[in-house]
Amino acid sequence: MQIKFGTDGWRGIIAKDYTYEALKLAALATGAYFKTHRNIERGICIGYDTRFMSKSFAHFVADVSSSLGIKVFLSNAFLPTPAVSYYVKKHQLAGGIVITASHNPPTYNGFKVKADYGGSAHPEQIAEIEALLPKQDKNYIVQKRDALIEPTDIKQAYIDYLASELDLAAIRQAGFRVAHNAMFGAGQGIVSTLLGEQVVDYHCEENPTFDGINPEPIPNYLADFTPVFNARKLDVAILTDGDADRIGMMNERGEYVDSHKIFCVVLKYLVEEKGLRGEVARTYALTEVINKICAKHNLTLHNLPIGFKHVGKLMTTRDILIGGEESGGIGITAHLPERDGIYIGMLVLEIMAKRKKTLTELVEELYAEYGYFTYDRIDARLTDVEKQNAIQLAQSGVFSAIEGMAVTAFDDLDGYKYFFEGGWLLIRPSGTEPVLRLYAEADSDAKVQAALRFAQGLAKTDPTLFAERKTVAEKSPVAKKLASKKSAMVKSVAPKADAKKNIGEKAATKKTAVKKLTVKKSSAKKSSAGTTKTSTSKPVVKAVKTKGVKAKASRAKGGGRKR
Repeated sequence: MQIKFGTDGWRGIIAKDYTYEALKLAALATGAYFKTHRNIERGICIGYDTRFMSKSFAHFVADVSSSLGIKVFLSNAFLPTPAVSYYVKKHQLAGGIVITASHNPPTYNGFKVKADYGGSAHPEQIAEIEALLPKQDKNYIVQKRDALIEPTDIKQAYIDYLASELDLAAIRQAGFRVAHNAMFGAGQGIVSTLLGEQVVDYHCEENPTFDGINPEPIPNYLADFTPVFNARKLDVAILTDGDADRIGMMNERGEYVDSHKIFCVVLKYLVEEKGLRGEVARTYALTEVINKICAKHNLTLHNLPIGFKHVGKLMTTRDILIGGEESGGIGITAHLPERDGIYIGMLVLEIMAKRKKTLTELVEELYAEYGYFTYDRIDARLTDVEKQNAIQLAQSGVFSAIEGMAVTAFDDLDGYKYFFEGGWLLIRPSGTEPVLRLYAEADSDAKVQAALRFAQGLAKTDPTLFAERKTVAEKSPVAKKLASKKSAMVKSVAPKADAKKNIGEKAATKKTAVKKLTVKKSSAKKSSAGTTKTSTSKPVVKAVKTKGVKAKASRAKGGGRKR
């Protein structure tokens, strides 16, 4: 039996990988980890989503935890993942567990771990839990201790918190006709509770099969919703995934607005309208327009591997204003060091109300200032042979052109990313699903689709037939130029576990610029010249309290481990 934590928790197919036996071991290892926490006397909290048997699995994990002598605040209803994070932070608990498989297919369930600061456990913390797994006794007899399990209305506490963080009066006064497509997930009912009759709920009922789709807020799974939205002539739609920590939206035209544009709209608002400052964290597959916004406002930008756990780590160890990932996870540290689909969706409504603009107009502002950009992703379900073929070819880094578009740079921070004039292509195996993810962004739809066609074609190419082409390509002037420039790519990552050893060392900053066939390397200290920077200064989280978007001063606790 293998329990492996991916980019955000452990997930498996119910009754095949995800069994009570496996869940017991995961709960025992996580319990052993939490028991060393200085706040363990306050306990932990456990929540769950709307998936098949999620409630039963959550109760079982509570039984295991209580058997270990741990106090448990057990949610009395399904709820969004960020609700658990909020409750952990507010009550200074040792941590939390959420039974959810997020956006995965309905046959899956999962196990997410939340740390004391109210966000995803850092990679190092997850590594400690994984190291404890082999030490657990699979024959352990669970002896539930009822006195240690307290049914708790965690969802209402979260709703009250959202109401205090957002300018609901401004949103109500604007009179938007809002749709919330919860995709049968755990976020259902919350937007309508906050805004009342101006909200039209869609797929806001329990259906563990998700009507045969993945509960992921992307166009692939909105075919039934789009005509309903258009027929009702609504102003905007908030789309949340299975555990409501991811966001997608629709404008008044019924057009999908992805997380790349949502991130940029929110970042502009925080900096230009709210006057907030701080660093920005983005994962590898998020739009390059963020680089331009950060350069304009002289904001330090961190380019991170895929997985919000990397963003979350920086949100608790550095002065991060906002962080996000391509798949719809966006978080604002002042709210929670955690992605939160409902909060971000509601914040966009607040931006629309305050700026008196439609979502279409907010996006068009981005185009006017930074140029048109579009994006698409394909999750290629391939045979093992096809997947390995594609990876073997992609990792070579020797392509001089992609569908006739000259390659200007190659990077392999997490996956294999090729930059070309006006865009980029990223090829990467998923960390949570048996698929090969293909991502592309460009200044035209035609370029995006051409890049994705190229990536799909790699799966059908025999690497042995490519050997001669590879040898020739490696000797080409373009390949040599790319190889010599590869080190110029920015790879800003979360501080290492032993960062304390580096305090006092000289801070380094880098700037990445990709223009046509030139990649210029730059390393400069922070200046007032409006450049995008990276920093290794001593980590601290600080914030400013404002109306609508609140920031609360705090210092990272380092996971709260006993020493």
